[in-house]
Amino acid sequence: MANSPRQDQILDLVRQHGFVSVEDLAQRFGVTAQTIRRDINALCKRALLRRYHGGAGLPSSVENLAYPTRQVLFLEEKQRIARLLARHIPDRASLFINIGTTTEEVAKALMDHASLRVITNNLNVASIMSGNPDFEVIAAGGTVRARDRGIVGPAAVDLIGQFRADFGIIGISGIGQDGTLLDFDYQEVRAAQAIIANSAQVFLAADRSKFGRSALVRLGDMSQIQALFTDRAPPAAIAAVLAAAQVQIHVAAPDSPVSQLRL
Repeated sequence: MANSPRQDQILDLVRQHGFVSVEDLAQRFGVTAQTIRRDINALCKRALLRRYHGGAGLPSSVENLAYPTRQVLFLEEKQRIARLLARHIPDRASLFINIGTTTEEVAKALMDHASLRVITNNLNVASIMSGNPDFEVIAAGGTVRARDRGIVGPAAVDLIGQFRADFGIIGISGIGQDGTLLDFDYQEVRAAQAIIANSAQVFLAADRSKFGRSALVRLGDMSQIQALFTDRAPPAAIAAVLAAAQVQIHVAAPDSPVSQLRL
């Protein structure tokens, strides 16, 4: 279920301030406290907020959502992002694809391309893309995580470092207000950093829920990517960082699936 406009605004306020009270939100939006509590409960059910006495705050910065939850969360938005990103990948290109539910949607959107060479540490991506006999798919070695079939560890990083790809397609758990790229798993971050270091261009695929979201491990910053693919224009603070880094923003909006902002 998509958030209502008021729920999106509540999320934005929490990301700006860290905590919002039910009373303040009710006054701001001119609705009852009971209505605000319903909004907060709905957002907490989707693990976008955490309930506290009298209000709501950000979810945990040390633990990600369960993989099945992430698969369905903002699924329509992820699919739009994936289709838009796929249009920027030419046939006969080489690319890295990392762990994540958004990058798995990108893999699906790339299936009608020709002669792609794909290096991935995501067994789900490898399974999807090996279905096209015109693709060469190389899966990293290492430890397979049972929860999401991601491959992590030194062997995965070493394998990635043996290639130089045209594109690195990465997902992320959170984007700080200062443009810091954040994730929850140190080993997963090491593989993503190797992808960034060995890609001619880096495309970041992230839906709007990642803006301002906190996570424990620093992956890098916006200056390391060339383009952000998302479903909504980022908040002002993040947009300013993107502009300073000359990162292209591509917005896959519902009514204009190929819309684009250039900064």
